[in-house]
Amino acid sequence: MLRRPLILGCAIWLGATVVLRVAGDRIMPTTPAAIVISFTASLAAMAWLARHVCRRLEIAPADWPVATIALAAPTLLLDPFSSAFFPVVFPNIRPDAAGAFGGWMLSCVAGALCGATIGRPNRSEG
Repeated sequence: MLRRPLILGCAIWLGATVVLRVAGDRIMPTTPAAIVISFTASLAAMAWLARHVCRRLEIAPADWPVATIALAAPTLLLDPFSSAFFPVVFPNIRPDAAGAFGGWMLSCVAGALCGATIGRPNRSEG
């Protein structure tokens, strides 16, 4: 059951990392307003994504939290290194954006976990 969300999480992490490495200077929020908007929008988007993935993979609602942990695991395990070595991983983004990047990733994971746990359908709706 965890294999498919974990593989999908790896693919999402890799794709997002490549996009940020290539176009991060145009995507990474750097002003306070852009950071708040990005964090909020990402939290909502990831909540929707986690629910969508669980439904699409036909995961029982009781298993959504565990599946979402698998989905988010690549971000939780790999982005601390992206943050620690930010100028190497993302040479086209200002080094002082590392904190905003770390917060953005936490916002994404928080959104996914909230989406998988808050307002889950019961077994008869799943």
